Order: sequence, then structure tokens, then C-alpha cells
Amino acid sequence: MTIYAAIDQSPLLDLLFYPRRDFTPPPEGAFDLFSPVDEGISIHMRFYLQDKTNPWILFFHGNGEVVSDYDDIAPLYGQIGVNLAVADYRGYGFSGGRPTFTHLVHDAHLLFGAVKKELFQKSSPGNLWIMGRSLGSISALELGYCYPDQIRGLIIESGFASVTRLIKHLGLPSRGIDLEPIENEHRTRIRKIFLPSLIIHGEFDHLVPLQEARDLLAYLGAAEKELVIIPGADHNNVMFSNADQYFGAIQKIIKTDGGPDTFAH
Repeated sequence: MTIYAAIDQSPLLDLLFYPRRDFTPPPEGAFDLFSPVDEGISIHMRFYLQDKTNPWILFFHGNGEVVSDYDDIAPLYGQIGVNLAVADYRGYGFSGGRPTFTHLVHDAHLLFGAVKKELFQKSSPGNLWIMGRSLGSISALELGYCYPDQIRGLIIESGFASVTRLIKHLGLPSRGIDLEPIENEHRTRIRKIFLPSLIIHGEFDHLVPLQEARDLLAYLGAAEKELVIIPGADHNNVMFSNADQYFGAIQKIIKTDGGPDTFAH
């Protein structure tokens, strides 16, 4: 039993995950990979390869998204000289099983291993960044804590520092659920992350308040860390509210040379 069992065995679980099926084939230039995570269960990932010499971002998306949602977004990463690999969760898209918090964390390790193996065969495995959006920040922070010598840095978009505070902010039922072990473990791990870190957050995020990003910045043990606030942005329009600022911040921390000066909005 893990620290996340309290959430997995409560009504909270169905309020935090919004899985949907999607069987969209990969666009030209992309390819799919299915990584086994449990008996009879594989997770779908999609790799958007722009250039074999580019750094890679392994991306964990939000709780209402699927891999194919990034088919039109991946080229924007390519414009700044970055390849993108997007991972689904159990029960999402092509992936089997049912999502839980325990699986979210457990599977991230196996997906990370699968991505490294794939990149070793096809590209450059030594320049890998981890990015998590919203719920995906849990997976990203987990990997950042566990594999500091194998990851170049972290990028967190619309993420949170406190699981308990987020649940209360959203007004989700939590009476009788012991969230303290989760809270303590989450915060302890964040403090022990020393990788270069970028946090991007919308100024008017109504789901995950901006204070969560500020707290995350304060908790991170990294010496190189930055919070980029997108003016006027909410939770679901952070990227396109100011694509120049958003991708410019990513390009700055990854230190790539590619890309035009502006993006189409």
C-alpha cells in the first residue's frame, strides 16, 4: 500500500481523473510507443521527432487531455529546437487499465525508462528534460526527485505544491481521508529537487491558484529556478495567451538556438 492509497480508495479518485478514449493515428513525422507497465496493461506514448540532435522533453499532460491533443502543439516545440514525447495515463487514449494516483507515480518510472531506451536507439539520450502540466506535475516532480543524474531539468506548467490545499480549493470531498502523509512526502521530495527548474503559471488560474506556483518555487531546492507568470492567463490557456513568453521561457532554460522570434496565436 502506498501513501496515495487514501486517495485511490476514496470518491476523490473519480473527481481528479477524466480519462477518455482516443485512437487518433500519429501525424507525419511522429511515431507511437506502447510501454508495458503491468500485466496486460501498456501505456501509449507519442514521439514528435523534429531533429535527432535536439534535446527532448518527456511531457506528462493534464487530467483531461490525451496524447493526440499535442499533435498540433508539438511543432511549436520544434520551432524552438526541442523534440517532444508525450505520455498518457492508464485509461487514457490507447492506454489500458484504470488511472489512480499510485499508478500515476509508479508508471512514470517505467515510462521514463522506456523513453531513455528509445532515445538511445534513435536519438540523443543525454539531453532529456521532464515537463508536467497540472496533474502531470506529480509525475514530473517524482522523476526529478528520483533521477537527478539522468535529467537535465524540470519544467512545471500550472502545477501545485500542496495536494491538500488544492483539493480544498476545488471544494472536493476529503472528510475522513488522511492526506497528511501525502502532503508531507510531496513537500519533502520537492525540497530535495536540485535540478534547474522552470515554473510557468497563469496569472488568473482559477483551478490551481498562482500561490501554488509561488510556493513550489520557494520549496524547490534548485539554485537555478524561475517562475514565469503569463499575464491574464487562466488554467487552460496558458500557452496560447502568450506563446512568445511561454516558449521563450522554455527555450531560455533549455538553451536551444532554434525557432523564430514569434509564434502564431
